[in-house]
Amino acid sequence: MESSGDAGWPSKSETCVQQPPTPPHCCSARDGGMPPASGKTFRSKTKARSMSTSAVPSCAEFRRTQSLHGPSPVTTFGPKACMLKNPKAVMHIQDPASQRLTWNKPPKSVLVIKKIQDVSLLQPFKDLCIFLTEQKQMLVYVERKVLEDPAIANDDSFVAVKKKFCTFREDLDDISNSVDFIICLGGDGTLLYASSLFQESVPPVMAFHLGSLGFLTPFNFDSYQSQVTQVIEGNAAIVLRSRLSVRVVKERREKGRGKDRKLLITNGDAEPARRTMQYQVLNEVVVDRGPSSYLSNVDLFLDGHLITTVQGDGVIVSTPTGSTAYAVAAGASMIHPNVPAIMITPICPHSLSFRPIVVPAGVELKVMLSREARNNAWVSFDGRKRQEIGQGDSITITTSCFPVPSICLRDPVNDWFESLAQCLHWNVRKKQGYMSSEEEEEEELEEEA
Repeated sequence: MESSGDAGWPSKSETCVQQPPTPPHCCSARDGGMPPASGKTFRSKTKARSMSTSAVPSCAEFRRTQSLHGPSPVTTFGPKACMLKNPKAVMHIQDPASQRLTWNKPPKSVLVIKKIQDVSLLQPFKDLCIFLTEQKQMLVYVERKVLEDPAIANDDSFVAVKKKFCTFREDLDDISNSVDFIICLGGDGTLLYASSLFQESVPPVMAFHLGSLGFLTPFNFDSYQSQVTQVIEGNAAIVLRSRLSVRVVKERREKGRGKDRKLLITNGDAEPARRTMQYQVLNEVVVDRGPSSYLSNVDLFLDGHLITTVQGDGVIVSTPTGSTAYAVAAGASMIHPNVPAIMITPICPHSLSFRPIVVPAGVELKVMLSREARNNAWVSFDGRKRQEIGQGDSITITTSCFPVPSICLRDPVNDWFESLAQCLHWNVRKKQGYMSSEEEEEEELEEEA
C-alpha cells in the first residue's frame, strides 16, 4: 500500500478502531430509547431521489410507536409449564428503527469507490474528492486502478488533488483499520464490492445512485455536499445488512479431467489434503450446474441433518438484502434487511413442490455434491470468485457477525419501500376507475334483466 503524495497514513489515535467497551461506530437509541445490546457493536426514499439538506430528517420526525421486532413471547404455558431459562442467552435486541450512526471521534478518512471505466462518473468523482480533501480536510483512499484511468491520469487540473490520495490494491493491501467510512459512486455493484474489501468489521457505507438499478443506493448526487456533511456530523440512520460467512473446504486432487480424478493422498509432512477458503457475502451464494447440460445434484444440510437434495439448475442461499437480487428473479419472496433470516431458493428445480424457504439466521447450512451427481457443480459469491466444486468438497454457510452498516436516506423502512417502488416497480398497476351511483344502478338493472 502506498501514498501518492505527502499525506501520511492516519495514526492509530486518528483512526476509529473497534475497541470495546466504546466501539467506534455504534447505534444509539433515539430520545431516551433502549440502549444498544451488550456485546460487540459493529461499525456501523422519499418520492423523489433528489433530496435537499432538509430531506435528511431529525430523529424526532421518524420516532416509531413500537419496535420493528415482534413482542417478546410469554414464557409460561398454563398453570405449571414454562420455558427453561438459558443463562447464556442474550434476550435484549435493539429496535432496528432506532439505529443511528454516531462517532466516538470525528472521522478523518474516507474510502471512495467508483465504478471502473464509466465516463459518466468522472466528474462526480472529481467533485467529491475535491470537496472531501479541500473543504472537509479528509484523507481520501482510492483504489490504484481508479487513478490509472486515462481520463483521470491525464487530467492536469486534478494532479494537486491526486497527490493527497492514499492508494491501495485489492487482495494485497489491508485498509480495514484505516478507513472511517465509505462513499460509493455507481450502482449496487459498488456496495457489493465495498463489502468484499472488508472481511471483518465494515465501516459505514454511504451509496450514491449513479448506476443502472440502484436498489441499495438511496442517495442522489445532486445534493452530495449537504448529505456528506450530515454523515460526518453523525446525523444519519443506518440499517445493518447481514452478511453470510462462507467456508469452502476443497479436497486436493490429482490433475485430470472430469469427476474421475482421484483424491490426492498425503502423509504428515506432505502437502495438506484439504484447503480452506473464507468469504463474507452480502447478497447470495449461488451453486449451479455451470457449463454442464446435466441437472445439478447437490445435498443440502441444515445443522448437520440432510434436509433435501437439490435437482435442477442450482440453489441460491441469500441474505435478506440478497432476496431482492437473483433470488427474487428465481421466484423468492422479498425480505426486509432487518429480518434475521437466511433464504434458500432453488433455481429451476425439477420438482413442482420445491418452493423457496426461509430459515432462522442462526442455523448452519452445508452444501455438498451428491454421490449420484453426474457432473461437478460451480459456486460464486456475490457473482465473484467463481470456482468448481467436486466430490468431497463442502460449502458451509452461516450468518456473519460482521454486517454492513448501510447509511439510510430517511430510515430503513421508508428507504426499502421507496426502492421497491422506484427500482422494481412493485405492485404497479393502473388503478381501477371510480363507479358512480348512476352506473351502479344501470349495472344492477342489466343484471336483473
